[in-house]
Amino acid sequence: MHRFLAPLAEPVTYSRWIHLVVPLALISVWLFIEPGVPWQLALLAVPVGLLPVMRVGEGVQAQLLLTPGERGRTDATISLAPATTWGEKWRTVLWLELRLLFSIVVGSATVWLPVIAIDLVRAASGGDTGEGIFQLIEPRPWYAVLAPLPLLLLLALVVLCGRLTTAAARRLLGPSKTERMAALEELTEQLLERNRIARELHDSIGHALTVSVVQAGAARTAGDPDFTRRALVAIEETGRAALDDLERVLRVLREPGASADRRPTLIAVERLLDSARGSGVAVDAEVVGRIDRLPDSLSREGYRILQESLTNALRHAGQVPVRVRIGVEKDCLELDVRNPLAGPVRRSAGGHGLQGMRERAKLLGGNAKAGPREGEWRVHVALPLRHIG
Repeated sequence: MHRFLAPLAEPVTYSRWIHLVVPLALISVWLFIEPGVPWQLALLAVPVGLLPVMRVGEGVQAQLLLTPGERGRTDATISLAPATTWGEKWRTVLWLELRLLFSIVVGSATVWLPVIAIDLVRAASGGDTGEGIFQLIEPRPWYAVLAPLPLLLLLALVVLCGRLTTAAARRLLGPSKTERMAALEELTEQLLERNRIARELHDSIGHALTVSVVQAGAARTAGDPDFTRRALVAIEETGRAALDDLERVLRVLREPGASADRRPTLIAVERLLDSARGSGVAVDAEVVGRIDRLPDSLSREGYRILQESLTNALRHAGQVPVRVRIGVEKDCLELDVRNPLAGPVRRSAGGHGLQGMRERAKLLGGNAKAGPREGEWRVHVALPLRHIG
């Protein structure tokens, strides 16, 4: 019983009812002008449905009343775009014909089934049914038991026709292959952007917190006021840089059209290396080639990969020397970061940092390898320049 009564508690059932009876107003006006069967309206639906803008209007009504839960969604099953092909135009014509048919059925039932219920009540009470359908039938008290049946039939008809109309709208007014492909591409772009932002936050904030923790721990155990002062300055500078990155990412989230080009590049690599050195770690860096001539996209991703490599070294190896090599060859950017292993390898190959490095490299057509080798932890990344436009 609950299964059959549940649709009556859903607001969409009644919004669909409104959608079904709206054309009845047009039919009523037409019958006032031209009494008889409104077959002329069926013919008029053909040239009207061929207008490209008609698909937009019908799509807006269908989304608003038939599938209100899909409004504003990129994966909506009813399109709001104008008809661009003859197939879409003829489907709009067929939709108008079906909508007219459903409107006549449900509209007539909405008017006459309640009238029948009222006549049954009057016939049961012996009252005057006027010119109702029970005017020639003798009054019987048990007619009152039948009075709810027309109303239940009306509700069942509304639910059934509402679902059939919605299915027809999704089939006839649904997005074309081109629109579905565009929606899929937009959704893919959103997912890629979400993953990129997650990587940005992981690399930037993770680096800042790691450096701050290492600096604070070193300052606490050093017992040197000068070292403590330098550590606090380094923590402040690292925190400010992280806040700038966080503000930039949040601005992109708040304003989808905002530019993300302010992300740091390898040109600012000295600041990154100084941040690591400020933690008391000896960083030996070698730069080969012109990093200032790298494409911006490659330079930004290279910076983040190097940042994550240094963060991992500080977090897992502690106060051990780190060797960094940045090489710009004719057709490749190579990043190589090494540090001695401070103990048994406990890094997980599935960590978010290493996974993020691999994703960045893969998106640029390159590869990233990380793992123990000859007593060292080594990160080697190769990014080809030829894949960058």
